[in-house]
Amino acid sequence: MARMRKNGNGNGNGRRHATQQSVDQAIKSICDIMRRGNCAGAMQYVPELTWILFLRILDEKEHREEQEAEALGVPFRASLESPYRWRDWGSPPETLPEGHTNKRVELQNAPQNALFNFINMELLPHLKGLKNRPDATPRQKVISEIMSGVERVRIDTERNFLDVLDKVHQLSTEAIDPTHVFTLSQVYEGLLLKMGEKGNDGGQFFTPRQVIKAMVQVIDPTVDETVYDPSCGTGGFLAQSFEHIKAKLGNDATAEQIETLKQRNFWGREKENLIYPIALANLVLHGIDKPNLWHGNTLTGMEIYGGLFEGSPQTFDVILTNPPFGGKESKEAQTNFDYKTSSTQVLFLQHVIRSLRDGGRCGIVLDEGLLFRTNEDAFVKTKRKLLDECDLWCVVSLPAGVFTAAGAGVKTNLLFFTKGRPTRKIWYYDLTDVKVRKKTPLTLKHFEDFFRLLPTRADSDLSWTVDMDERKRIAADEARPLKEQSTAKSQQAAQWSERLKDLKKTKPRDEAAIEEAEAKAKELAREARDLAAKAKEIEDAVYDLKAVNPHKRPVVDTRTPEELMDIIEAKGQEIAEALAVLRTSPLVVTSKVDSQSTQRCMITNRVR
Repeated sequence: MARMRKNGNGNGNGRRHATQQSVDQAIKSICDIMRRGNCAGAMQYVPELTWILFLRILDEKEHREEQEAEALGVPFRASLESPYRWRDWGSPPETLPEGHTNKRVELQNAPQNALFNFINMELLPHLKGLKNRPDATPRQKVISEIMSGVERVRIDTERNFLDVLDKVHQLSTEAIDPTHVFTLSQVYEGLLLKMGEKGNDGGQFFTPRQVIKAMVQVIDPTVDETVYDPSCGTGGFLAQSFEHIKAKLGNDATAEQIETLKQRNFWGREKENLIYPIALANLVLHGIDKPNLWHGNTLTGMEIYGGLFEGSPQTFDVILTNPPFGGKESKEAQTNFDYKTSSTQVLFLQHVIRSLRDGGRCGIVLDEGLLFRTNEDAFVKTKRKLLDECDLWCVVSLPAGVFTAAGAGVKTNLLFFTKGRPTRKIWYYDLTDVKVRKKTPLTLKHFEDFFRLLPTRADSDLSWTVDMDERKRIAADEARPLKEQSTAKSQQAAQWSERLKDLKKTKPRDEAAIEEAEAKAKELAREARDLAAKAKEIEDAVYDLKAVNPHKRPVVDTRTPEELMDIIEAKGQEIAEALAVLRTSPLVVTSKVDSQSTQRCMITNRVR
């Protein structure tokens, strides 16, 4: 067996990645092995790599904690024991200290399929069952949930699987130089981006990281606040909030603040079985020891696993979220909400308002349709509730294409609001002129002018303020006469209905008078309804919150018909001259001669 210089922690890594290119190449080589080993796309190889990488980092973390506890003379309880630790079954033999062996060596020397049998029939069931222990720790519950969707090893052969283990072993925190390259959590974020790319079906769970960073910067969560995402996907908002708060604390953070940050700050919900464990692993890799994630349907309340959500607050200080676009919910989901609709985003917005404490702040991604639609009661009433109970102080209109790379072409907006006071004015910022493509994505640089203007919410060519009180007053003034006319028509209709009753009782019956009264009552009732509908349409239009930049000047073609015809004529002359040159060119003449010769040969052959 190959020997290696003895490593201080008994967990040698082989090589140190000193450049970003080196790390990227290591990740690519792992994915290449997985692709050839029955995990063709990112939706297959990212979940597989998730649990393998998580167990590698967990073992390194617990080994370090054990050494620290030993140095301080305090007890330490490991989450995993032999032979279920990475160092037992995953560490390559050549990385072990001299004279040591492990479970992997035993399995490699055993008959074929011994490794897969151990992983599938012993390791995975053991890890999944940790949460059911009476004395299960929060970390053991996290381990079980991360492993919940893993039925067996997806990689096709033991040789390919061992190759993956060898390369993942090199991706330790100690092996990656943080001064020159991304931390391991950012490397993993890059993998999640692969899931979000168009065609990989993972876009619905992935929000572009630059959008997340901008939203977190605006909301500015602190260490004393709870942060919640009711549709957390891969956990991007929670992970970025953690990084944001940690960076603000810097070296001045107390032990209590660090403990709070790692254990009690971050809460979320996710429905999808495939994505939930990936979110947990993502948050653990970022440094959140206890990701308080609930597995189940946020809208129906149907729980799959709630063990990590125990002790959750009823309301939260900060909500950052991107609810699914264009979803349709069942009647069962709608029963939990005041304003019933099949629209997923409308129901999520109601859930967010309900889950935010008074004084709490929210940043949410919503599609354009929710903002401008006023033709369905649930849309209007939900937006009215938002403006009545919360101060919607900012709307950012994002450019088209921001979510295209993630498989969603819908036009979107960022809404920022504070609960506990009604909306008086909304400040808008317009980013729609930014051209977003695959090679030129939206970046934080595009938000620089927005952040410059945000503190004062000043007007500019790209920003403006809508006075909601004034808009409501104008709408009320326009709707009032229509309402008054509707009321008058309703009263007249009621009078004719009473007259109709009297006429039907009178003997002998005057059929002509009855017919006239009936027609009048129906006509007046219809007119009253029409007038009331027009008044309601005017009042509901107040809740069309779509960003329409008043400073944008439409591009108008001022050329006259005569000028356009002159241009067409000139272009036609250019085309005619170009064709004349082509017809007299030697290449065309030669081609004609060759063509004529070919035709003569064909005729001669036919005659023969």
